[in-house]
Amino acid sequence: MKSSNNNIFKYIFTIVVIGLAIGAVYILYYSKNNNTEEIIEEENQNKIESEISVVENIKMGISNFDTMNPLLTRNKEIINISKLIFEPLVEITEDYHVRACLAKTFEKIDDTTYKITIDNSIKWQDGTSFIAKDIQFTIEKIKEGGSIYSSNVECIESVETPDSETAIIKLNRNVDFIEFYLDFPILSSTYYFNEDFKNSSKIPMGTGMYKIASIDDDNILLIRNDRWRNINTKMPKTSSITIHKYNAVGEMFNTFKLGNIDIINTYMANYNDYVGTIGYNKKEYRGRSYDFLSFNCDDTILTNKAVRKAINYSINKNDIVSSVLGNSKFVTNGPLDYGSYLYNGEGVISQNQDEAKKILQDDGWTYVNNRWQKSINGYVRKLVLNLIVNEGNQERINVANNIKKQLADVGIVINVINVNNDKYYDYLQNKNYQMILTGINNSITPDLSYFYGDNNIANYNNEDIKAKLHSVDNFTEIQKIANEDVPYIGLYRNKGILILNANMGGEFSPNSYFTYYDFFEWYRQV
Repeated sequence: MKSSNNNIFKYIFTIVVIGLAIGAVYILYYSKNNNTEEIIEEENQNKIESEISVVENIKMGISNFDTMNPLLTRNKEIINISKLIFEPLVEITEDYHVRACLAKTFEKIDDTTYKITIDNSIKWQDGTSFIAKDIQFTIEKIKEGGSIYSSNVECIESVETPDSETAIIKLNRNVDFIEFYLDFPILSSTYYFNEDFKNSSKIPMGTGMYKIASIDDDNILLIRNDRWRNINTKMPKTSSITIHKYNAVGEMFNTFKLGNIDIINTYMANYNDYVGTIGYNKKEYRGRSYDFLSFNCDDTILTNKAVRKAINYSINKNDIVSSVLGNSKFVTNGPLDYGSYLYNGEGVISQNQDEAKKILQDDGWTYVNNRWQKSINGYVRKLVLNLIVNEGNQERINVANNIKKQLADVGIVINVINVNNDKYYDYLQNKNYQMILTGINNSITPDLSYFYGDNNIANYNNEDIKAKLHSVDNFTEIQKIANEDVPYIGLYRNKGILILNANMGGEFSPNSYFTYYDFFEWYRQV
């Protein structure tokens, strides 16, 4: 019996030893292979990063090239790309904050005087120092006319430079949010000394991330600017950019489709017709072309905000954008709804036909013979309104007819009146319409006086809003009041599209001011 027990113990002991041995081998093998996998993964990552870091060139395309001088070009994409080469006193961020760039400080002395200080250690691309005279020179050249930045400086009366680091800007009037107007590119006064600026053959020079190496009939070559002040912290992964010139947009798109261009920026709604729908990435962003309905708040019927609110509740903007505009636009709810940090969406009204009817009933309107009516100033008024549209804008005509159909569903009758261009602008100028479908290009500045200030196109008068227009700190309250009063109904805005080769990598956060934020992180994989 004792011998049998010993045999059992020996058997169990043997199994345990074998198990431990197998376990040890397994652990050693797994550890070795796991370490090997980690090493391989690290090597692969290093390989990828190495490949990314040595990419020599990113290819872009533009059509209808005119000039690389950023103060003289009228080409929208050159204006966009030029921000990689030339820098402003202040720049606009992805969410439309103002951020210091070449200006070290921006100080208000009084309502019409501002002091700008700069850093002379900033170098132009030829190694010369950036000086205050360059600010004065640039503003003078813009004021000579012919620049897209002319409106930025029309309020500037004079510029003084008491020393190389200081510029004193005097305005001809008090201007709200003046810092937003200083986003124009600065050029070197020394570089253009004794030059015929508008006809100079010199290649323009900036202080930015890239510099222009050459310009010929077919291409523009940009190379990394090793004198850029941020080069040590924001070294671009791409050492050069080739901008290919094309005579027509279609030619540029076809070249992209063949893989010979990496990036295209466009506002064209039908870009799919050229490049298809697969094989590339895209990033859509809100543009600044803003279409809206304006009410005449002095009109006998529309002076009543209950009617304006009922109309707002009756409109399905998503239906307009999808069924009329083919999803080529973004639904919008107000003039700041273009990506600005100042837009909060508070009090936005969504379609609710039952709520629209209730508002009218609560306001004393009755539904008789398929339409609303109410006694106003001793007369029975029917809820029938005229909507003015420019007959030369077929897109807006289609939108107006869609709105007419939607409002008919709640018993509000709309007559769409198509008028010629001269008559249309006469209605706008004299504000003698009931409703008008119109639009503007939102400024970079968040100034809302066009909509809510004196002599606005809706004849809307709210003293509380007027008192708040001069400070962004009040904009939340302004939007809340405006959404309650409904002098306008925001409808949609245009859509920008950044189209990218599938091999492009980086963080893409374009807006209508600039497409290439954080470009130093962009790369094209081999």
